[in-house]
Amino acid sequence: MLTSFLVHILVATDADHVVSSVTDALSGPNTSFTICREGRLISDLVAERTPDLVVLDLQIGSKGGMAVTMDLRLDESSGALPTVKVLMLLDRQADVHLARRSAADAYLVKPFTPLALKKAVRDVLNPPVAESIEEEAPVAG
Repeated sequence: MLTSFLVHILVATDADHVVSSVTDALSGPNTSFTICREGRLISDLVAERTPDLVVLDLQIGSKGGMAVTMDLRLDESSGALPTVKVLMLLDRQADVHLARRSAADAYLVKPFTPLALKKAVRDVLNPPVAESIEEEAPVAG
């Protein structure tokens, strides 16, 4: 179980094995999925379905995950789309800079274990809350 509330995940990849890996690892009574196999359709699906998370393959169809994420962020900043969390699935460690430049919320290098995917999704959907540290006010004297 990822969370105690309903979670809708848009899985964006053209690779059947990635769809299976993601849906098998994240399936549960509180999780639903939309599958997208074309990068050019992701923005429309985000607008229609308002997913909590997009799990995005680095390469999907003829449009790369970096371009898709940058388009999502641009549409979010203009108010055309709601803000959505993006977990990018990378082909190799050397692709980490692409995920960072695109403003993806998180990334995971393939191949990944179900446990690593669950942890990454949990961390994206439920980021740790920073503890506030109260500073003592200087004593006037």
